[in-house]
Amino acid sequence: MKKVTKAELENLQTLNTEFSKARISIGDLEITKQSILEKIDLIKSNFSKLEKELISKYGEDAMVNISTGEITEKQKE
Repeated sequence: MKKVTKAELENLQTLNTEFSKARISIGDLEITKQSILEKIDLIKSNFSKLEKELISKYGEDAMVNISTGEITEKQKE
């Protein structure tokens, strides 16, 4: 029976291990990506709820300065 050389076998095994680790890393990244996307959806939902509350309280023409909290009215054209 023919066999590859010891060096060829070690090289093959190393490359196979590296490939497997890379595939696992991609899977981990996808899981992290999905978690971040879910967090973004939650932030958007919370932002939308707060926006509705602020519109109800201060009116549709109110503009809030995100740095100071100052409320001004939208300029009407």
